[in-house]
Amino acid sequence: MDTHSFTVAIDGPAASGKGTISKAVAAHFGFAHLDTGLLYRAVGRRVLEGVDPLAAAQALTAEELAQGDLRTGEIAQAASKVAVIPEVRAALVDFQRAFARRAGGAVLDGRDIGTVICPRAEVKLFVTASAEVRAERRYLELSSKGADVTRDQVLADVRERDARDAGRSAAPMKPAEDAVMVDTTDLSIDAALDLAKSIINKKLAAQN
Repeated sequence: MDTHSFTVAIDGPAASGKGTISKAVAAHFGFAHLDTGLLYRAVGRRVLEGVDPLAAAQALTAEELAQGDLRTGEIAQAASKVAVIPEVRAALVDFQRAFARRAGGAVLDGRDIGTVICPRAEVKLFVTASAEVRAERRYLELSSKGADVTRDQVLADVRERDARDAGRSAAPMKPAEDAVMVDTTDLSIDAALDLAKSIINKKLAAQN
């Protein structure tokens, strides 16, 4: 292994807190960060514009990940739908794996990082929370942005997306066998971050 590369794989369902934890961990350790969900959101956005899913995945550029409108509910649902297509997932694997082994360390968050993309990652975390808690977080986030949604509607969307992500034939969402579970249902973000940092610090110390 390249002694300058260190991969942290963080998986989990929507609104579990994995994105917040991933960004904070990357900033703390000076690692690069990739929200792999943005890859599928960018593809989903192109599909909503009428582009073929596989063509969109094969032509994806880093610039498309920086577009500011990828966080809408419509794009999230489109992303979840294209993510079940095996050919789309395969087209995006190389992009993710190259990022993961870059010099200086990398944090990737998604739904199949520890199981498929980076099965040899030095650290694997699976961040989760109850569907009700995650739906409330997402409802507050969407409401604060002016979205016209109800709590029941958001909870239904969360459960539908969970079922699709966990039930797909290609790289279903599930914890890696050696992943550490981080349940944020009753855990503050600071406590979850402290746990993640502790796990990573131990692994880094063991390598040095």
